[in-house]
Amino acid sequence: MQKIKDATKRQWAMMALMTVLYLLFLLWIRSWWGLLVLPFIFDAYITKIIPWGFWHEWKSDTARSIMSWVDALVFALVAVYFVNLYVFQNYQIPSSSLEKSLLVGDYLFVSKANYGPRVPNTPLSLPLTQHTIPGTNTKSYVDWPQWKYKRAPGWQKVKLNDIVVFNFPAGDTVALNFQQTDFYSLAYAEGKRRYGERVDMEALTREQQRTAYDIFYAEGSKLIKGNPRIYGEVVTRPVDRRENYVKRCVGLPGDTLQIIDTHVWLNGKQMEDPENMQLNYFVQTTGPVITDEMFKELGISVEDRWEMSGDASWEGELLSMGLNTRMQNGKLAPTYNLPLTKKMLATLQGNKKLVSKIVMEPERENFIGDLYPLNLYTKWNRNNYGPIWIPKKGATIQLDEENLPIYERCIVAYEGNKLERRDDGIYINGVKTNEYTFQMDYYWMMGDNRHKSADSRYWGFVPEDHIVGKPILIWLSLDKDRDWLDGKVRWSRLFKFVHD
Repeated sequence: MQKIKDATKRQWAMMALMTVLYLLFLLWIRSWWGLLVLPFIFDAYITKIIPWGFWHEWKSDTARSIMSWVDALVFALVAVYFVNLYVFQNYQIPSSSLEKSLLVGDYLFVSKANYGPRVPNTPLSLPLTQHTIPGTNTKSYVDWPQWKYKRAPGWQKVKLNDIVVFNFPAGDTVALNFQQTDFYSLAYAEGKRRYGERVDMEALTREQQRTAYDIFYAEGSKLIKGNPRIYGEVVTRPVDRRENYVKRCVGLPGDTLQIIDTHVWLNGKQMEDPENMQLNYFVQTTGPVITDEMFKELGISVEDRWEMSGDASWEGELLSMGLNTRMQNGKLAPTYNLPLTKKMLATLQGNKKLVSKIVMEPERENFIGDLYPLNLYTKWNRNNYGPIWIPKKGATIQLDEENLPIYERCIVAYEGNKLERRDDGIYINGVKTNEYTFQMDYYWMMGDNRHKSADSRYWGFVPEDHIVGKPILIWLSLDKDRDWLDGKVRWSRLFKFVHD
């Protein structure tokens, strides 16, 4: 009591200010467990029962100096933790799926306030880590406690064409040695490779196709889990600890999306393509190679240059596409597989002296891969997909054998229900039903580099609880194909705002 009486006006003012700011923060994130911290704020400024600065009384100058650094470090880590959770985080573009809108090597500030920050599912974690301690296979978070999904109010909702950072929805289960592929696709592919090469899915009935999928997935799962030395340990991750992806939102909750000849249509209306949208083409020259300097001028990275003509196994494929220009020695002229924007395509088409033929990459299995949903056989491909309805919170749909494979992951994995197919119908949480009402909004995300983007066409919808934030600013951009003295820093992109 004496310390309360002795407290100065300045102490009371500082305590009141910090209390008000903290209460406003709790009101914003809607987490009243934080009220437990208020006594500690009061103690830090008024009663000072807890010896927060006990080390100031130490006689050793060296010990006090060390503790001052420790104190500053702890404060910085706590500040970074809360800023990273609720305000913004740093994100690096790891792949070319959004080129040329965002480039590999761009470092972004991602605002969590725009769409509203999520209260973390796993609050006990190391700052600045996603799911693993760097350089180890050790988890960077503690599984308990796990909080339910809750999002603080944001400044805006996700809009059409927004570039969005989100947690990879199919990343709830991963084999640690194949973390860039979700477990479901990996298991299906491994099972299909072993048991399905001779299966003509188109010749099967719907029920036989589902049975084939179940067999492929079960056998692939067994193979992966039984070979940890090859595939690594199979682990599950909560939503906020799944890999971060960045794509463009091309479909909103309640929209009906269809892709026709590479163009996105929403609700029967064709959408405008992103300015820098890229598609894959085979480019065959008249004989000369395309030089590194020309690749640099076009803006095509080393990773995106694939020369096909040097591999004899591709000759038949190239000839079937009409790429049959030969040099004087009888060999096929240099032929490349390249992602090109409309401007880059026009530049190459106009260079008749260098370029002989250009053909868009065909929709064949060796280029496409397996599309979503894996357990529904369709004739959809990357360029012609759907139509597919995007779930909206509160909307009710009728379930049948045709659309259940599309929405069962939303029902089971994202909204936590138990779904069973029985002889007499569909059961959700033990109750027979032919309809379902969605509890969350969902989005359809795609990369601007359309033929080199693993996006919603491959793993489906992005639930609202997976939305992380909105990229705002490129604060650094490094070209991995160049040296420090040869343009490694893309100076023109520094402190450039990210435009939708």
